[in-house]
Amino acid sequence: MVFNIRTIMTRHGAVRYSDTGGSGFPVVLIHGSSFSRRVFERQFDSGLAGRWRLIAVDLPGHGDSEDARDPRSTYTVTGFAACLDEIAEALDLKRLAVFGWSLGGHAAIEWMSRSTRIRGLMLCGAPPMPRGLIGMFRAFHPSRDLLLTSKQTFGERDAARFASLCFGSEPAPYQELVLRTDGLVRSVFAQSLARGEGADQRQAVETASIPIAIVAGTEDPFVRLGYLSGLHLPGHFSDEPIVIEGAGHAPFWERPDVFNPVLDRFLEAVAIDTTSAWQAHVRRVTARARG
Repeated sequence: MVFNIRTIMTRHGAVRYSDTGGSGFPVVLIHGSSFSRRVFERQFDSGLAGRWRLIAVDLPGHGDSEDARDPRSTYTVTGFAACLDEIAEALDLKRLAVFGWSLGGHAAIEWMSRSTRIRGLMLCGAPPMPRGLIGMFRAFHPSRDLLLTSKQTFGERDAARFASLCFGSEPAPYQELVLRTDGLVRSVFAQSLARGEGADQRQAVETASIPIAIVAGTEDPFVRLGYLSGLHLPGHFSDEPIVIEGAGHAPFWERPDVFNPVLDRFLEAVAIDTTSAWQAHVRRVTARARG
C-alpha cells in the first residue's frame, strides 16, 4: 500500500506520521512506549488500508519524531493527549476512530475524555484503570519485567528483553526503536500514571457514549485479563473483552489474521455513528440482551 509520510510541527516538537489518505473513515493508530508507527505495518499492508484512512503517528520522543521540548510536560498522559489533539486539529479531523496500544491506549483514553472528535475507541494492552498506584496494581501483573516500562536507561539487553515481552518473539523485532526512544518517556509516563494525572480511566471508559472495544491476548505478560473481564461495558461494541488466543501484548502484530477483521468490523460500526444511528444500534443490542 502506498501512503504519505509527513511531518507536523506541534508545540511539543516535530511529529512524523504515515497517512493512507482517501475518503475512508479515519482511524488514528497510536503505538506503545518505546516503539513507533512502524509496529502497524501489518495493518497498513492489508485490506484495511483500502477501506479506511489509516493514520499512524510517532509520538514525541519516539521513532522519527523529535524528542519533546519539555519532556516533563509532554511525556505524561495529559501531554500526549494534548499533542494528539493538536495533530488531529492540524489534519482537520472532525470525526475519527482511535486504536491505542499500551501507552498509546492510555493516552487515547485521556484524549477521549477531553475531546468530542473521537467517535470510537479500541484499546489493546492498556487496561482502563482507576487513578493512582493502587489502580495500576489492580490492572497489571506486578513483576520485574513490568519495571522495564519505567526504566529510563536501556542497554541492548534491556531493549531485547522489552521488545520480546511486547511482541512475544525471539529474536524480537523493533529493538532499534527501543534504543532510539528518549528514555525519559518511560520514567515520566510511569510517574504520570502513578500520580493519577488526568481522567479516571476506568470511569471514562465505562461511562463513554461512544463505541468502545477492548482487545487482549491470552498470553499478555503485563495485563491482568481478570481485571478486563470485570469492566462494565454495556451497549458498547462488545460487552466483554475480545480475547485473541495465542497472542500476547500485541495481538495486532502477532495475529493480524484475527485482529484485522475485528478492527474492520469495529470501524464499520463507528462509521455509521451520527449519534442517533449509534444510539439506535445500542438500543437494539440492549433489547436483544434483555429479551
